[in-house]
Amino acid sequence: MANAVSRINNRSMTWSRGSLGIWYVALGAVLWGLDPLFRILLLESFTSAQIVFIEHVLLAFVAVPLLIKHRKSLGGKWSWGVIGALLFISWGGSAIATVLFTAAFSHGNANAILLLQKLQPLFAIILARVLLKEALPSRFFTYLALALAGTYLLTFGFAAPQLGWTDLGTVACLFSILAASLWGGSTVMGKYLLGKGLDFPVVTSLRFLLALPLLSALLLASNDAWAVTGSAGALTVIGINLLFQAFFPGLLSLLLYYKGLSSTKASYATLAELSFPAVGVLVNWLVFHQALTAGQLVGFILIWSTLWFMTRTQDQTETVQGTAAA
Repeated sequence: MANAVSRINNRSMTWSRGSLGIWYVALGAVLWGLDPLFRILLLESFTSAQIVFIEHVLLAFVAVPLLIKHRKSLGGKWSWGVIGALLFISWGGSAIATVLFTAAFSHGNANAILLLQKLQPLFAIILARVLLKEALPSRFFTYLALALAGTYLLTFGFAAPQLGWTDLGTVACLFSILAASLWGGSTVMGKYLLGKGLDFPVVTSLRFLLALPLLSALLLASNDAWAVTGSAGALTVIGINLLFQAFFPGLLSLLLYYKGLSSTKASYATLAELSFPAVGVLVNWLVFHQALTAGQLVGFILIWSTLWFMTRTQDQTETVQGTAAA
């Protein structure tokens, strides 16, 4: 009897640690929200393509040793499915989606682009159901509705976006939808790779390393001039910003993200990613002194409340399953 109780207690501790996966994903997304703190200063000296390229070069110095250390998890794992998923997250999720989303703003209505980008969780949920056969709990669609309402309020507040049907039938909207599908798909492909037994440091490292050839080609095609000038002090500040940009919103965020994703359903993870725009609104308010509206505050509360309820549901579900198994 005592042994049985001990086993149940041990399992309960495991379930609690497992439910932290959602919060690891959310914390990784929170670090993405800190991106503007570094990127805005860097944009005074570099183009967006140059910044992303330099980030990946810096991260390669960490990614290569990480990959060597965890190389055993790659043994016997290579297949066309694994290779395709790696290229999807490194090329599609990192490079192509960002290019499409940025290009969309130069071709159409910004409100329409932002509104359609909110389809990202739907793409992830559908692909997770089709590819990973993920079963969705009964309360999931309530969480989805609350999370989508929260992210809508973060973007538009209580006001309706000013757009017509013609705004939704443009090339810009197509770009926005494609970017949303690539980002949503990257969540599912990441979960697929982790499910194949690849360690999360390996997935993180390969995402950065495999993106480098494509980013190099995009940089050469853009033909952007390198024009970094200034005093030694100014160049030092730029260098420090590049390092922080690469290792906090870059490396650390994805290590946390993939660690969480390894124990979290992709459908839950895509909602946890919404902590990114929630924190972005706070950064804009606290650092860049942009007004925080009542609608944005309600959206912020909705998103974080949804994440809390999701973890509670996951804890309860796993506890019931574990008790039944005991």
